[in-house]
Amino acid sequence: MTNPRLPIALLLIVAVLLVISGLHPAERSTWWMETAPIFLAAPFLIVTYRRFPLTPLLYVLVALHAIILLVGGAYTYAKVPVGFWVQDVFHLSRNPYDKLGHFWQGLVPALAAREVFIRHRIVRDGVWTSVLGVTVALSVSLLYELIEWGAAVAIGQGADAFLGTQGDVWDTQSDMGMACVGALVAVLLLARWHDRQIARVDAY
Repeated sequence: MTNPRLPIALLLIVAVLLVISGLHPAERSTWWMETAPIFLAAPFLIVTYRRFPLTPLLYVLVALHAIILLVGGAYTYAKVPVGFWVQDVFHLSRNPYDKLGHFWQGLVPALAAREVFIRHRIVRDGVWTSVLGVTVALSVSLLYELIEWGAAVAIGQGADAFLGTQGDVWDTQSDMGMACVGALVAVLLLARWHDRQIARVDAY
């Protein structure tokens, strides 16, 4: 089983940053929408810890994803300061911070799906765990884009900060493209590290 000190420490860090992020966000409604995944995922991970503790690698990546969401929620993605710095350095036409969020939106679900498939022995072939991990990540990305679309229809112009399109007509496609890149990084570059951690967790 994963040492409980790591997930507890990560939970406390995210909780503190959640409070800081929510003190004076740029737009309160946007903050709620951007941080909603944290309020859904954190209780689920707490409840399932004893029955199905995740690998340390996945806990760290989930926490980093939460921090990315908190920063985006506090500033709105289009106005995150570090994004403006990247925009200036690389002479980009827009603040790219939201692409980091979508990259992580592909990376974390791909690795999480891979872990479930392997540890529950749903899929035996290593290649198929990776293929299906990427497929799950892209499905999550698609679902999120549909949620954004629904928010835009329901809220109207008030959803601009949540959508973070910054006038880019191809924003949805590039968001899903970044999620795909993140998922591929997860299964191609992190798979062996992930496998070693799965073996250690299952050994207990």
